[in-house]
Amino acid sequence: MLLRLALALCLLAGPLSAAERLVPAEAGALKTAVAGADPGDVLILAPGRHDGPLMLDRPLSLRGRAGAVIDGGGRGSVITVTAPDVTLAGLEIVGSGSSHEEIDSGIRLLKGGDRALVEGNRLLGNLVGVDIHGAADATVRGNVIVGREDAHMPARGNGVYVWMAPGLVVEGNDISLGRDGIFVNVSERNIFRNNTMRNLRFAIHYMYAHHSEVTGNVSIGNHLGYALMYSHHLTVTDNLSLRDRDHGVMLNYVNNAEVARNLVRGGTGKCTFIYNAHRNVIHDNRFEGCAIGIHFTAGSEKNTLTGNAFIGNRTQVKHVSSRSVEWSHAGRGNFWSDHPVFDLNGDGIADATFRPNDLMDHILWSQPAAALLVGSPAVQLIRWSQASFPATLPGGVRDSHPLMTAIDIPVPDAAARLEAAVPPWPQGETSDADTLAGH
Repeated sequence: MLLRLALALCLLAGPLSAAERLVPAEAGALKTAVAGADPGDVLILAPGRHDGPLMLDRPLSLRGRAGAVIDGGGRGSVITVTAPDVTLAGLEIVGSGSSHEEIDSGIRLLKGGDRALVEGNRLLGNLVGVDIHGAADATVRGNVIVGREDAHMPARGNGVYVWMAPGLVVEGNDISLGRDGIFVNVSERNIFRNNTMRNLRFAIHYMYAHHSEVTGNVSIGNHLGYALMYSHHLTVTDNLSLRDRDHGVMLNYVNNAEVARNLVRGGTGKCTFIYNAHRNVIHDNRFEGCAIGIHFTAGSEKNTLTGNAFIGNRTQVKHVSSRSVEWSHAGRGNFWSDHPVFDLNGDGIADATFRPNDLMDHILWSQPAAALLVGSPAVQLIRWSQASFPATLPGGVRDSHPLMTAIDIPVPDAAARLEAAVPPWPQGETSDADTLAGH
């Protein structure tokens, strides 16, 4: 009986001993409060400037009143977390160092910093906003992260940097400037949801990160929206790419993914670029107003495309192959804005097979100088012959069950206003080398 009572008292000791303390905005006060805090304590930061850098090596909560700023003074990371169950909320965090080697950040969650909660903060002008480097099951939610503009874009830091952080949730953040909005390298079972990313190189840049979810995000006016690379079993759904320059969605060595209900529109390059990606299901997306709607290359095979809408792209599909590839599934194909459709039985499926490319397209892609001959009688004769005798068509994409109507994916008013404010990109397709240089 006495043993049970002692155990009960031990279990109660933690919560009963936790304290809530107000920390004044005075020189050295925050570091003194952290050094003297017990596990579970809550430190309330008064408005004003508080000195960093800080090392949190025990479970604590730091919560800021309006106007509370933690300033790292340009040295290292402003806040480094090595203990579990730390909460950082309602703070303005500024003044990290500038070392890429040390990954100087507004907040660093290192190994041992499991189950950290970073919520409702403003991280302004740090090299990296939040770095999750080895911490498991952390949450980064509802923060405003504004990077730097003091270097060429590839030399800046990322908004959120992820490495070996299983179970991470990054959601509802507003990320702008810097290099990449969210950069993931070697991690699993992550969720990136409902973030808005602007004025960046890549909105989400993703490598060796399996069994993860990218959903409900908004990329506006970036060089590239969603660069998903070297990963498998991804769920990529309900994202928006609005006026991103080079690509909206890029799958590079991505296998066994579902890519669904995404909207890409208004870029000057490729709505979607598929490079050596296999066994993916790409359905019910809308690709609109790009130089190329979708570019398949490097032997991408066994992908299923159905229910997608290709609308007003200068070239709907670029797919050079001597083999025929069927882009429909279970009697349901895709919508093509340049297909002169008719549907006599009213079942919503066009009565004629659609081939988005002909022999001259293949010639023009491999020999751009041939564009000088596009208006010649010989070229027109070739195109007429292929239209009249489909057996003369080369291999490539065939949609045997084209749709009569296009999927509609609405854009929230706030995102539409940001999209409208993006200045025009220079016209003309940009190169993949330019987009991926130094990635």
